[in-house]
Amino acid sequence: MRWLWVLGALVAGCGGATPAAEFGEALFQDARLSGSQYNSFSCATCHATSARPEPDRMLAGYPLENVAFRQTWWGGYETDLLGAVNFCYLSFMRGVSPLTREDPKARALYEYLVRISPDTDAPALPFTVVKDIQDVPAGDAGRGGAVYRAACQTCHGATHTGEGRLTSFASVLPEVMDDYDTLFPGVPRRLVVIEKLRHGSFFGVGGTMPLYSREALSDEDLSAVLAFLGL
Repeated sequence: MRWLWVLGALVAGCGGATPAAEFGEALFQDARLSGSQYNSFSCATCHATSARPEPDRMLAGYPLENVAFRQTWWGGYETDLLGAVNFCYLSFMRGVSPLTREDPKARALYEYLVRISPDTDAPALPFTVVKDIQDVPAGDAGRGGAVYRAACQTCHGATHTGEGRLTSFASVLPEVMDDYDTLFPGVPRRLVVIEKLRHGSFFGVGGTMPLYSREALSDEDLSAVLAFLGL
């Protein structure tokens, strides 16, 4: 519970308190940032902090190197950095109310994001949301295994067993699809999975799952993981 002590020290203005940016880095890695006992996501679940590619990870969110000074976020939907943070905080991390600028946690996160943003002229990044869900061509199941391990396994764990999954709330794949015919009558299982991946928690289908934009998960990779899951 060290980060709670640090928060108290920051609020009290203690001279020996951990610097704000260091506290922000700890919060970035900690699911307890949201305060919900049901949340298992931290900022680091979906975001790397370095723009250098990580071949073994396919995260839903962009790397946050140079994030602090972009003109817009979420593909232009957010024009305020705190608003962009709160979008994740409320939509995926089960936050009860938005973080405010006066909140020590928000201030610490900001200091950390500034620290990892050396380029003050960093451009906004594209974020293409698939508005209307459509099927995709058949994919390569062999490639799909690598995509699953890079994009899905952190949260859902190993296929068939869920071993290593982030939380018991994360469904075990592909077995969870056995219920889709009852839960989503008349909708092909394949389209349900595409909906969950492309729209995440929105529209009440994907739990608290983050959505995957086309930049984060190409249609080719989507096709491959569907094939790997037997769809």
